[in-house]
Amino acid sequence: MRFSTPAPAAARAETSRAALGAATVAPEPHRKASARHSTAAGARGRREVAGCEKVLVIGDFVADSLGDGLEVAFEMTPGIAVETRANGSSGLVRNDYFDWPKVLPDYIAELKPSVIVISLGANDRQGMRTGDVKEKFRTDLWTEEYRKRVNAFATLARKDNLPVLWVGMPPFQSTAMTADMVTFNGIYREEVEKVGGQFIDIWDGFVDEEGKFVLTGSDINGQQVRLRGSDGINLTKAGKRKLAFYVEKDIRKLLGEAAATTDVPGAEELKDLVVTAPLANEDIVKTQPISLTDPELDGATALLGGNAPLKSTGKSPRDLLIEKGEVVAAPPGRVDDFRLAKPETVISRPLTRN
Repeated sequence: MRFSTPAPAAARAETSRAALGAATVAPEPHRKASARHSTAAGARGRREVAGCEKVLVIGDFVADSLGDGLEVAFEMTPGIAVETRANGSSGLVRNDYFDWPKVLPDYIAELKPSVIVISLGANDRQGMRTGDVKEKFRTDLWTEEYRKRVNAFATLARKDNLPVLWVGMPPFQSTAMTADMVTFNGIYREEVEKVGGQFIDIWDGFVDEEGKFVLTGSDINGQQVRLRGSDGINLTKAGKRKLAFYVEKDIRKLLGEAAATTDVPGAEELKDLVVTAPLANEDIVKTQPISLTDPELDGATALLGGNAPLKSTGKSPRDLLIEKGEVVAAPPGRVDDFRLAKPETVISRPLTRN
């Protein structure tokens, strides 16, 4: 639920220019950070749960979109509340405009989050002042200083040993901006992992098979939808939800029982059901109902009846469906196996006269 008023058109245009690196004029320092406060009992009527786990999402306009997507993802999860603190024009370069290392401890003290999600970098394609010198973008000194700032900010977020998920930047319509995001993502991955954080790579979800930026792609259900706005920068509602998909899985793993959903009909009644009748002379182990929307179903890592580990390329069928719209071929003979059978070879014989 957003308590701040929507940014005027001029402010949105400023964000787009800053992201493209075309703006050299400093953003207005007096503008306040747009903070969205989502609680367990938000506008969508979620139940308030005492002691629910809080996920703090911080960063620029991409983080704002990510926060929207995560709110939808956990809408039916009363044990998790998403708290977004985003400033659309912010970054790690212009700390004179908005100082993230300064405000982050206050957010942590106020909200006491269980997980911190960071998404920064789209506005950082500009000169950076170090001391009395303003270093040009992408010089060796600029890159060295930027790497230090990323490491220091990730270290600050990990100060209380909180799980930190740093979400990489997506590609953009501008080829120059996309190339810079590739470099930034490499820095984020290296520096965040040094301090024990986790880097979340979302790149493949917003490019085609050749790795090129796309405006339209598959949503979380594999349907072709518009993912990006006409400016090639901002994300649509479907794009925000897809962005959140990559982060949602790791949040559920980290928060465990708090991530249990209530979207399975009768789940509340079924979870307390005790089965007393034996089956095949064996005791029945009581388990939680399996949600049809759970990406990992029961979370098993071994085949039923065996100890052999599952062999995988790292992408589940659902991941492939969401990222590329690819559908795994059905095994031969299954009802949805639509492959044509090979025609039988017909041997022609010459006609004979009686």
